[in-house]
Amino acid sequence: MGGMGRSLDVVPRSAVVGTAAIALGAGLVLLAGRAVLKRQAAVARRRIGKPLGEEALDADRVWARRFDGPPIEFVVLGDSIAAGLGAERRKDTLGARLAKGLARAERRPVRLRTAAIVGSESSVLAAQVDALPAGYRPDAAVIVVGGNDITHRVSVSTSVAHLEEAIVRLRARGAVVVVGTCPDLGALRPVPQPLRALGSRLSRQLADAQAVAAARTGARAVSLGRTVGPFFVTQPDEMFSLDRFHPSALGYRRTAEALLPALLTELAAAQEDAVSPR
Repeated sequence: MGGMGRSLDVVPRSAVVGTAAIALGAGLVLLAGRAVLKRQAAVARRRIGKPLGEEALDADRVWARRFDGPPIEFVVLGDSIAAGLGAERRKDTLGARLAKGLARAERRPVRLRTAAIVGSESSVLAAQVDALPAGYRPDAAVIVVGGNDITHRVSVSTSVAHLEEAIVRLRARGAVVVVGTCPDLGALRPVPQPLRALGSRLSRQLADAQAVAAARTGARAVSLGRTVGPFFVTQPDEMFSLDRFHPSALGYRRTAEALLPALLTELAAAQEDAVSPR
């Protein structure tokens, strides 16, 4: 029995060396992979640059004044897509596109307020809500955020927690909320492989988590990756703006068309609840 015990306890030296070699090899592969991704990220930043600057056009105003009645109060929060960076005319920004669509559908003017800030991560949503006037009660809100969380390696759980907080606070002000989930970063041609594939996978993971969070907090999610992502892949010259990163006028039109039905559905449900006997 003693000899059997020794045979079980003693690990052959060759096995120890082999295991160490495998671990070292795996570590070197991991380090090499990180180095490649870091180099590719630098390449992508150089390719994209900042030809559009860091300020989106100011599209805040009352749209469709030709309609009667009090304006629908509409606010857009989030990142550069929500702010409309890349649009060359204010009427082509995401907020303006949605405001005009709302006005046509509801036959009422729409007052747009853009709280979105270029470069924002989900953590900035709290400040965007804080910046709204104390007495401001929006009828509807759209949030588009997530891309910068991916590029800055924010964890999904942290990103989603900030999104949930913003939804809850907006709903407390009386707004219906629609979330455009994180776009698929795999559509960004200036980003080389394998970084682009990694970005695609991470953005899809975040988008799925955002959809769950939206449902959990009473908002409606729209998958931008599924609804408009294919257009950015097949028509990059038309869908992207000058920097090949942010949407063009057509890109914003397609994005607004994807979000508008959900916004109208949520508004209709809220109006129905308002007139239903309790």
